Amino acid sequence: MSESERPFKLVRLPSLKTVARFREHMTRLGVSIPCDEALETGEQATLLQPVSQARVNGKSIGNRWAIHPMEGWDGTESGRPTEEVYRRWRRFGESGAKLIYGGEAMAVRPDGRANPNQLMILPSTQSDLEDLREELVKAHRERYGSVDDLVIGFQLTHSGRFCRPNEKSRWEPRVAYRHPLLDQRFHVDRDEQVLSDAEVESLIDSYIEAAQVAANAGADFVDIKHCHGYLLHEFLSAHTRPGRYGGPFENRTRVLREIVAGIRDSGNEIDLGVRLSAFDFVPFRPDPERSIRGKLGPGIPEEFSELLPYRYGFSTHPDQPVEYELSETHQFVQLCHELGVKILNVSCGSPYYNPHIQRPAAYPPSDGYPPANDPLIDVARQIDVVRQIRQAAPPDLIVVGSGYSYLQDFLPHVAQHVVRENWVDVVGIGRMVLSYPEILADATSKGELATKLICRTFSDCTTAPRNGLKSGCYPLDKFYSKKEEFEKLKEIKKTISAR
Repeated sequence: MSESERPFKLVRLPSLKTVARFREHMTRLGVSIPCDEALETGEQATLLQPVSQARVNGKSIGNRWAIHPMEGWDGTESGRPTEEVYRRWRRFGESGAKLIYGGEAMAVRPDGRANPNQLMILPSTQSDLEDLREELVKAHRERYGSVDDLVIGFQLTHSGRFCRPNEKSRWEPRVAYRHPLLDQRFHVDRDEQVLSDAEVESLIDSYIEAAQVAANAGADFVDIKHCHGYLLHEFLSAHTRPGRYGGPFENRTRVLREIVAGIRDSGNEIDLGVRLSAFDFVPFRPDPERSIRGKLGPGIPEEFSELLPYRYGFSTHPDQPVEYELSETHQFVQLCHELGVKILNVSCGSPYYNPHIQRPAAYPPSDGYPPANDPLIDVARQIDVVRQIRQAAPPDLIVVGSGYSYLQDFLPHVAQHVVRENWVDVVGIGRMVLSYPEILADATSKGELATKLICRTFSDCTTAPRNGLKSGCYPLDKFYSKKEEFEKLKEIKKTISAR
């Protein structure tokens, strides 16, 4: 049995209690995650300093944490917000974060939705999005006073390979190219599902129109989403696609360049962000050899030996596609800067086919797999890649980091250190906000956390929508634990565990 195949005992982070024990645990793992002993509070706290190297829509971002965009599965079928969406955005405002990076993944057209209840950014939904933004601003103003340093963006997306626009259980994928490992998993079985160049040009027009809707609705910037295996991220790895949008780097980035050119040619001066999966790995699956009595084995990579050199990932090492190679990532970052992108939000991988590298968790979602290694290894990888990007990137590009929620009680201690040492400009948090929006506000004002609210990465916020339910923190947020969906979720998990 190789070292990578040996079972490991997962140490639950709440059991460590102190920073000293957390550091000892990391030493045993052989990982390096910087972590401050004490939290800074008051006006001089590192996490409360404004972002000074660039202004977004004329504003300086007022502190060093951001709310990542999420996909709620709880809009109307016409792509408008419901009360659950309004509540989530109010809580974003109450979080204290001065950068709301996208708020919600918004589909630029109906067939690009990942679920039938995803928000859409269309002329027909513009007034709803304006109201949604105003609800967030109002909540922030009531809690914190000034909103002059509050920056709010809308994320523009097409779900590509993961489209389910009409029925929650029916895949209707559109892809950039045929993928030898992902096609069967996501129901791509004919070449007609690959977007033609003409269809890509039409899609670019949809992004340009969506950016105008965002500007009209009061957004400070739009995020042109290039992460997590969604369509524009997939174009970055379209090495095998022929024509104008595939092959060499210039072609694989043509979609972004034409979207930006179209936005500017239309007279729209809205600022721009890009959320990027900085690297990818091959898809993973549960290890059948270590699945015992219905319990899934830990994640292992799909067999790739016949696919070398690997040509189906962005910044994936071609000879060892469970490692990264960042040369094209750095090239893409420079391109973003040349195009006038103000904010780069860095993530990695995909929640659909290698979730352990993208959002490390102790407990897998229903369609995932148990971790093969301590998730802190995956956290450390993301933090270090962002450090490399920050060091190489132009100084006036704002870099946002991801992958922090698994740190739990130690999240503020790590965030404080990496910001102070210029490893990253802004720390972004996603699922943690569902249970504890004020985590970093409490850290910088009180110097301590409400431990009962800390996300423990149960992954219910993913398991629920994967099974057609609304996304939320069912274990810790009473708003969701009182819903009938929680009982359905319990039954779903029982059924899964009994398999």
